[in-house]
Amino acid sequence: MATRRSITPRATARRVAQLTALQYQLRIELKRIQPLIWRRVLVPETITLPKLHLTLQEAMGWTNSHLHQFEINQQSYGMLDPDWPDEDPYLDERRVRLKPFIEAGVRRFSYLYDFGDHWDHVVHVEDIVPPPSSTQQVRCTAGENACPPEDVGSVPGYFEFLTAIKDPTHEEHQSMLDWIGYPFDPTAFDIHDVNVRLAQIKL
Repeated sequence: MATRRSITPRATARRVAQLTALQYQLRIELKRIQPLIWRRVLVPETITLPKLHLTLQEAMGWTNSHLHQFEINQQSYGMLDPDWPDEDPYLDERRVRLKPFIEAGVRRFSYLYDFGDHWDHVVHVEDIVPPPSSTQQVRCTAGENACPPEDVGSVPGYFEFLTAIKDPTHEEHQSMLDWIGYPFDPTAFDIHDVNVRLAQIKL
């Protein structure tokens, strides 16, 4: 008969801290695109930058297929390449938490995803709220519009893509439909689907 693994006092304390942590209400906006693509999320004050990265990926609708970087209080943080640790232009994000920055007065920072397409997001710290009443610690509460497809070619490529798929007479209409492989609606936003994905993040 299998024995149930005991829960250590340290693990219990960590779980209690997570459940009782205050939450930061963040508004994420993708820059240089109109109509605005944005999300509002709630995250625990204990969140680390790697987990915040996953939150932004799932909330916006990205696929976590490229590198990323945070710019907070004039300092860059990201994932270091173990093969080239001295070549990275930013600090290791792995043990960095958001809380000290908020306590120091930071209310706005940037998040860059995909150094090729250069998807630049601005993150606003809108509020600090009580712990959630539900067990889901990371939640999306609002948003509008779909994020661009991966590898579409940055903002200019995205606008060209939209033009092509909307116009059946466009010379690249069919090739773009074949490339995307599914019906793309730039106005689509499904908050339930977003929260299903966010629920998979283990803090």
